[in-house]
Amino acid sequence: MEINEAIKRAKENDQKAFNFLLDRYWDDVYGFQLKRIENENDAEDITIQTFSRAFDRIETFDENYKFKTWLITISKNIHIDLLRKAKNSISQVISNDDKSVYQILDESPSPEDELITEQHLAKLLRDIKKLKPHYQEIINLRYFQELSYKEISVQLKEPINNVKVKLLRAKKLLAEIIQEK
Repeated sequence: MEINEAIKRAKENDQKAFNFLLDRYWDDVYGFQLKRIENENDAEDITIQTFSRAFDRIETFDENYKFKTWLITISKNIHIDLLRKAKNSISQVISNDDKSVYQILDESPSPEDELITEQHLAKLLRDIKKLKPHYQEIINLRYFQELSYKEISVQLKEPINNVKVKLLRAKKLLAEIIQEK
């Protein structure tokens, strides 16, 4: 499959096209982030978020630009947002006696954490049942059966990167369902 054809098919919600684009550009985006933040787990998380955001907004992609450049820009913006969020979660405390400044991490739950905590299990299960079956399955495998990404990948017979993106999409859709109420 050629890149432009894959983009066109992805805009029509073709899952194979999404998989092709993910496989084709994963290393580029992941490598870019790894050079920036030098942490494999964070680079992987940002890369997953990048593809999730890109696939959610694929219809906004302008073919006059390179797809890789578009992905890298999304990735860069996600990283900047995370840095801002981290900076805002650290409070500065000034000691009166020596005028030195200490940074203390604000560990209070985020609004998302509070929302999830407030949910009762029965209601959460009802909300999960509103998702498409393949999203229900991946949430069940990860959070109720507590399988690793690798174990889920083996069980579903899908590449681990697809599992991660699917799980991120499922969580995003579930959050939207929960917030609608």
